[in-house]
Amino acid sequence: MVSKISEGVEISVETFYQPDYSNPLNSEFMFAYRITIENHNHFTIKLLRRQWYIFDSNGEHREVEGEGVVGVQPVLQPGERYNYLSGCNLRTEMGRMHGSYQMQNENSKQLFSVKIPAFEMIVPTKMN
Repeated sequence: MVSKISEGVEISVETFYQPDYSNPLNSEFMFAYRITIENHNHFTIKLLRRQWYIFDSNGEHREVEGEGVVGVQPVLQPGERYNYLSGCNLRTEMGRMHGSYQMQNENSKQLFSVKIPAFEMIVPTKMN
């Protein structure tokens, strides 16, 4: 698991290889990741948008951006946590992701960016 605090918001990421949804013979490797967002600020925040940078070990990279996460724009009170599960497919057995969330201070309506720490997705047999 990796974690990072920026702008008073802690982002933690845990990854899982999904062998039942992967097909190595067709270069299809599926990973799930669990994100935990914790608000360490003294004000309420709302997650408005996400931006991901996805890197495959074959040199391919892509960018994904959009509103909210898994169809919602969570609001977190001070000290509150929110977690969700999502996934990423790769063409190789190893890859990496990082990104950012656009947040809003619900009191002042000011926008700010929170960094999502880089994390690796590796098929377990590659680590031996």
